[in-house]
Amino acid sequence: MSGMRTVLTSVGVLGFVGVGFGMWAIISPGEDRNRELLKNLPEANPARMEENRKRNALMLQVLKDAAETNDNIARGNSGQK
Repeated sequence: MSGMRTVLTSVGVLGFVGVGFGMWAIISPGEDRNRELLKNLPEANPARMEENRKRNALMLQVLKDAAETNDNIARGNSGQK
């Protein structure tokens, strides 16, 4: 009886794995859809990439300035007591 239970459990687990793999294969986008998604990413637009570079440079400058000062700039009243 124990052997039969092991076989049925194994078949059940393999069945669940097969159903999961089948659902994943059906739901996952195709190659054409992947190309379309990659084309619409922000990194594909040169103007937007340049804007992101400028924003990142400004943020790094703010962080650098904050690291060099002893004031707590997070409170908004830096140095005013």
